[in-house]
Amino acid sequence: MLRWILSCFLAVSLLLTGCNSASNVSASPSESPTGSPSAIAQATSKPSPNSPQSLEEALARFVQLKGAATVELKLKSGIIKIELDGVSAPVTAGNFADLVKRGVYNGLTFHRVVKEPMPFVAQGGDPLGNGTGNFVDPTTSQPRYIPLEILPDGAKEIVYGEILPPTQKPKLSHRKGAIAMARSQSPNSASCQFYFALDDIFFLDGSYAVFGYVTEGMELVEKIQMGDRIESMTITKGEENIKQPV
Repeated sequence: MLRWILSCFLAVSLLLTGCNSASNVSASPSESPTGSPSAIAQATSKPSPNSPQSLEEALARFVQLKGAATVELKLKSGIIKIELDGVSAPVTAGNFADLVKRGVYNGLTFHRVVKEPMPFVAQGGDPLGNGTGNFVDPTTSQPRYIPLEILPDGAKEIVYGEILPPTQKPKLSHRKGAIAMARSQSPNSASCQFYFALDDIFFLDGSYAVFGYVTEGMELVEKIQMGDRIESMTITKGEENIKQPV
């Protein structure tokens, strides 16, 4: 039991520090909600009765996936198929799908792979390749961040910008084969780095946003080593469900 607890602590620490240095970006007054984690927290918080901006209006400024999409990730060893859930995680899945469509992940590596003392994650998608990078939108020249987005199991409304309490379980859990967004200390600091769950790691549920699952090629995911390169990522189905910001 002690060994399991220690491994969980180490594992969470790895995810938390993964993009820390690049995520500490202060927001200027002119930046959009995607400009900084703090701006996102304000934009996606529940509006007061006197607030002119609704949650829907705030979310409309992010790329969203309105439905499902299928992504093929090509490694040297073969192809991994991923099903994105834009119903339960429209902003998180939409951000990922948009980055895939832009070709952002092509040629990037898996910079963090943790398999000992127990299978944990294979993490990649960092433009810098060292765990500190974010996606910089070429239109705004600003890093793009998205809010923590979790749909509680049995709920109708998605929770934004907040970690779920231990008593509340998410609809999309960290079962083996889940794909989720890495982030730093701020819940709203996810950008482009993602990870695959190499085993059931339910202790991350409610703290990190799962947005899909591996449907084919899990055996290839389990064999990923640090430094393995993503040859390409393509959307093979559901690209029409990507909705750009208004």
